[in-house]
Amino acid sequence: MTWQRGQKSQNEENYIRLGGMYALGFIFVVLCAVLIAVQMNVRYSVRSEQLPMMPREKLVKLKSEMEQAPRQKADTLVLFEDGDEVSAKAMTLIEPVLSQMKQPYDTCEAGELTAGRLKDYDKLVIAVTRYQKFSPFIEEIRKWVKDGGNLMVLYPPEKNGSFESLYDIFGIKDSGYNTYVEAVRFAEGFMIGGKDREFLIEDSYESSREVALDDQCKVYMETAEEYPVPLIWRKNVGKGSVVFDNFGIMEKAYRGIHCACFAMLGDICAYPVINGATFYIDDFPSPVPEGDAKYITRDYNMSIGDFYSQVWWNDVFDMGKRHGIHYTGLVIENYNNQVMGHFERNKETNRFLLFGNMLLESGGEIGIHGYNHMPLVLENFDYQDMYDGYIQWPAATNMKYAINEVFNFTKELFPDEELKVYVPPSNVLSQEGRDVLGSTSIRSIASVYLPADLAYAQEFGISKEDGIINTPRIVSGYQPDEYMYLAAMSELNFHLVSTHFQHPDDVLDEDRGAAEGWENLKSGLESYMDWLYSSDPEIRNLTGSELAAAVQRYDLIGVEREYEDGKLKLHFQQFDREAWMLVRMGSGKRVDSVEGGEAKPLGNCLYLLRADQEEVTINIK
Repeated sequence: MTWQRGQKSQNEENYIRLGGMYALGFIFVVLCAVLIAVQMNVRYSVRSEQLPMMPREKLVKLKSEMEQAPRQKADTLVLFEDGDEVSAKAMTLIEPVLSQMKQPYDTCEAGELTAGRLKDYDKLVIAVTRYQKFSPFIEEIRKWVKDGGNLMVLYPPEKNGSFESLYDIFGIKDSGYNTYVEAVRFAEGFMIGGKDREFLIEDSYESSREVALDDQCKVYMETAEEYPVPLIWRKNVGKGSVVFDNFGIMEKAYRGIHCACFAMLGDICAYPVINGATFYIDDFPSPVPEGDAKYITRDYNMSIGDFYSQVWWNDVFDMGKRHGIHYTGLVIENYNNQVMGHFERNKETNRFLLFGNMLLESGGEIGIHGYNHMPLVLENFDYQDMYDGYIQWPAATNMKYAINEVFNFTKELFPDEELKVYVPPSNVLSQEGRDVLGSTSIRSIASVYLPADLAYAQEFGISKEDGIINTPRIVSGYQPDEYMYLAAMSELNFHLVSTHFQHPDDVLDEDRGAAEGWENLKSGLESYMDWLYSSDPEIRNLTGSELAAAVQRYDLIGVEREYEDGKLKLHFQQFDREAWMLVRMGSGKRVDSVEGGEAKPLGNCLYLLRADQEEVTINIK
C-alpha cells in the first residue's frame, strides 16, 4: 500500500510536471501567434498628407491655360548658329534649362542679329561656334556689356580672329588647344554637394579650351589636376558681367552646372525649385524573388527570405530612420510571366503585411510596380534583345486586368492607403501602358531622368494630356558611381531634388555588386545619404506622392522679377501655400533680408528662399 501510494504520488507529480510543460508550451505558441498577428495585422497609421495634389482634371486645365497665357517680356537673348551640330546640341541644353528656371528668353540666329537689338535685353547667351557669324556686332556687344549687359558664353567656340577680339571682356590672356576633362572640382560654396570633392567625368572628351586668364577673373570650376584648366569663370566688365562656360559637355546629366553659370550673371538670379528628396524601393513588398543566394549563404548562412526580413530590411529601415526618410515601396504581387487569362490572387501575404505595415507605420508610402515584372508594352514593342525574359502583352485590356488585380490585392491588405505612385518595371513603359494607368488612381509616374536605351525618360512636370505628374528617379543602387554622383549634384543645383531607387534583389545579382557582400553595399548607400544631407540639410524628405505634389507646385508656379535699387521683387502666379527658389548672387553680393519669406544660405553665393506670400522682396547687401 505504501509503495502504491508513493507510486501514485510520483505519477501525479510527473503528470503535473508534464501538464505544466504543456501549458507553458501552449502559452509560448499563443504568444508567438499573437506576436505574428501583431506584426502582420497591426493597424498601421497612414501618414497625413503634407502636400496635397490638385485633381487631375484641374491640372490639365491649368497646364492648358499656362500654354495659352501671354508670354512675359524676355530679358534674355540666346544667340545660336543655324546648321552647326555643336550649336544645335547647346540649344537642346540651354532651352529646357531656361524654361525650367522660368526665365523668359528669345532666340536669334547669329547671322540675323541686327544693330540695336541688344538694348532690349539684360542677358545674352552665346551658343555659337564661329563668331565671324556676328562679327559686325562685336563692338556693339562689348559696349553693351560695359554699359551693364550680362553675357554668358555657353561653350568654347572655334578659335579665330572674331573670338580673339573679345578676349578682353572674356578675361582671356591666351588660349591653346582643346583638352580632355577627366575630373573636376569646384570653388567652395559654388555648387551644392561640390564641397571637398573631385568628380570624375566618365564621358570625357576634348571639350574644353586651354586658357590663361587675367587677374580680374574669379574661377568657380576647374579640372582636377596639378595645372588645372579653368572651366567656369566670371569677370566684371564695366557695369556688366561675363560668365564663360568652358566645360563644353552638354549632356542632360550636367544641366545644373550650366544652370549655375547662367545664374551667376548680374547681381542676382532667383529661380523656382522643387526642394525634395525621395527614396523608392522597387519590388517591395513582394514575394521572395528568385536569385543566386550564394553570397548571402557565404556571409550569413541564411535563406533569401530570412536575410530580407532579419538583415536587409532592418538595415535599410534604420538608415531611413536616421535621416528622416519616408520610403516609397512599390508592390509586385507575383513574379510569374503571365500576360493573359485570369490573374490569380497571391494568397501568401505574410511578408507583404510585415513589410508593408512597418513601411506605413514609419511614415512611408506604398505604390505599384506591377502585378508581375512584365513592363506595360504591347507585342509591337521591340526589346532589342535586351530583356530575354520579358513577354509583351497581347492587348491593353490584359494590362488593365493585371493592374486592377494588383490594385485590389494591395487595397485588401492596406485598405487605408491610397495608391498614387507607379514605377515601371525596368523603367520600360509604352504609351498604351500609360493610357491604362490613366484609368486608375495613379497620380505620379516615376521612371528615370537620364535617357538610356529603352528607358522611359522623363522631365519633372505635369503631363498636359492626362494630368499625371512625372517624377523621374536620378540615382540608383547601393553603389552610385561617379556619373551618378555628378548627376545628383547637378540636379541639386538645378531643381534642388534628389530621387534614388534601390532593389532588394541587388544583393542577389553580381552585375549589381552582390559579390561585394551586403555590408559593402550598405556602406555605399549610407555614403550617398551622408553626402546628400550634409550637402543640403534643408532638403525636404518626401514620399513619392508628396514629391509629385511638390513638382505640381513647381511646374505651375509663375514668377515675374523686378530688380532695382538693390532689391529683387518677386511676383508669383498660381501661388499655392509656398514656393521655393534658389537664389544666386553675383560676386560681392549677399542677401540682407527678405520680406514675405525666409532665405537660408547654402553656400558662399547661394541661398534657399521659402516664399510665404505671393509678393516677396529680397533686399541685397
